[in-house]
Amino acid sequence: MGVEVRVVRTEGSDPSIPLPAYESTLAAGADLRANLPNDQRVKGIGIEPGSRALVPTGLRVELPAGYEMQLRPRSGLALKQGLTLLNSPGTIDADYRGPVGVIVINHGEHPITVRHGDRIAQAVVAPVLRAHFVLSESLSDTDRGDGGFGSTGVRDVEG
Repeated sequence: MGVEVRVVRTEGSDPSIPLPAYESTLAAGADLRANLPNDQRVKGIGIEPGSRALVPTGLRVELPAGYEMQLRPRSGLALKQGLTLLNSPGTIDADYRGPVGVIVINHGEHPITVRHGDRIAQAVVAPVLRAHFVLSESLSDTDRGDGGFGSTGVRDVEG
């Protein structure tokens, strides 16, 4: 079962960079690749520790009504290099038609260079359920009540 997502390339993007693709049979996310402007293709985008950058994908998308595209980090980049998405998950709404960019941050200890064609994030297309918010005089009681962060228990992490 799938949903059709229309894709167009942005002006000046490299048509040799593959479209988002699922890299395994049961993958939930399709890998997005960096599609850098001509002047950055050789050098790449350098990201110092603690710094962030907007990495272009060279794509615009058209999602069907009732769907969103979530941009998520790639676990290998996060673990091995400390590269993750600053606003994770990022959301591409069904009515957005602008360029898709990925906001990355280097949480690692060393500079990272994002190269032209690198797989930089995953795109997960998901249905959206819109809520109807209703002002109420009260809320129902639960066992948890208003217990917030850590209220359901904390397990010690051993290192």
